[in-house]
Amino acid sequence: MHVSAASIICMGVSALVSIGTPIVLFVIFYRKYKLRALPLLAGSLAFVLFVLILERSAHVLVLGTFNIKENPFVYMVYGALMAGVFEETARFLSFNALKKKYGNIGGALSYGIGHGGIEAMSLAGSSMIYNIVLSVMINAGSVEAVTADLQGEASIQASAQITALTTTAPYLFLIGGIERLFAIGMHLALSVVVFYAVSCRSKRWLYLLAILLHAAVDAPVALMQTGVIQSVFLVESFVGASSVSLLLLAAFIHKNASRTAVKE
Repeated sequence: MHVSAASIICMGVSALVSIGTPIVLFVIFYRKYKLRALPLLAGSLAFVLFVLILERSAHVLVLGTFNIKENPFVYMVYGALMAGVFEETARFLSFNALKKKYGNIGGALSYGIGHGGIEAMSLAGSSMIYNIVLSVMINAGSVEAVTADLQGEASIQASAQITALTTTAPYLFLIGGIERLFAIGMHLALSVVVFYAVSCRSKRWLYLLAILLHAAVDAPVALMQTGVIQSVFLVESFVGASSVSLLLLAAFIHKNASRTAVKE
């Protein structure tokens, strides 16, 4: 068994993109939009609480009780709406808590970078680093020392992961990093949308719009998980186009709602 150098390089690029993009964005926007650390931290903590803890707990309860995955359409609606409700509610509550001291667009962008950044680092960044370490061990012939004591399901999973690393085409490892770029863009855009839902009493409906937009972007991903859509390139193309569209929408909302927010 051997993991190609090209695969390891692609893993490294994805890890670098996932970890470096939030840092670069914060540095770029820091002065222009007066970014601050507290909203950044709030975005990171909100992701951990609402997504990694609350949303996952809800999935365990619902998916463990109902056979939703047997119906791809129901699973798509459920998964997409759950992601939208939990993440956009996290933004809505966070901006309400932060608005007195950080009620400006800089607070929204800081939150978006924190939310999207910790997601990228925890999901793609850490997994790619782990894959690189495991790949080096495979190539050095020392992975058996780690897997020798594994039994049952743990042994099966380890073997499957090793097989995946040695057989997956190198360019596919880049998709994780590219997807995180799209996701961070989406989180920035939706943070701006929900920020104005909080800042402008007349635009509370933007919160519901953010939930629906988030669900729409996640819908093809849910269909791919059920096997209805099998082309990862089709899904990522849709997610990329959606991310760009959301950023343009967020810029439009900011341009037209910023004056209203100041008056209110």
